[in-house]
Amino acid sequence: MKHMMHVTLAALGCLYVVATSPLAAQEMPKGGAAIMQPKQFPLNVQWILSTINGKPAGDNQPTLLLDSQLRMRGFAGCNTYSATAYPGRNQGIAVGPLALTKKECDKATNEFEKAYLLSLRTSLQWQVKDGFLYLLGEKSELKFERALF
Repeated sequence: MKHMMHVTLAALGCLYVVATSPLAAQEMPKGGAAIMQPKQFPLNVQWILSTINGKPAGDNQPTLLLDSQLRMRGFAGCNTYSATAYPGRNQGIAVGPLALTKKECDKATNEFEKAYLLSLRTSLQWQVKDGFLYLLGEKSELKFERALF
């Protein structure tokens, strides 16, 4: 009997999806361990920053979206940004260099944006918990909620 297996590899094996035929699950021996599927980064979902390092984001409202081509983009509080980001094994993430517009805003907004972009760029892990997306670095935590737009 033929079994179909489809494997998609992207970004040097950092993001992968495995789908097998329904027959493969039926052939698993009784009492056998279920195959664990890796958690998948929520692609093509618009997120809005809720807190940065436990403090409310306020009126700046940075956004984040990672598309299926692994292009991250959003609004940082004053400027828009984009970068390549690679979700990896064990819910790791690597965010590449950021490209951003050069709009000038007030000093407080610029400082907030700088802190947000630094936290984003140095993120090492991601997780989705209770409907929130967390990006975690050694010294930072970004908490996003799903955007309604």
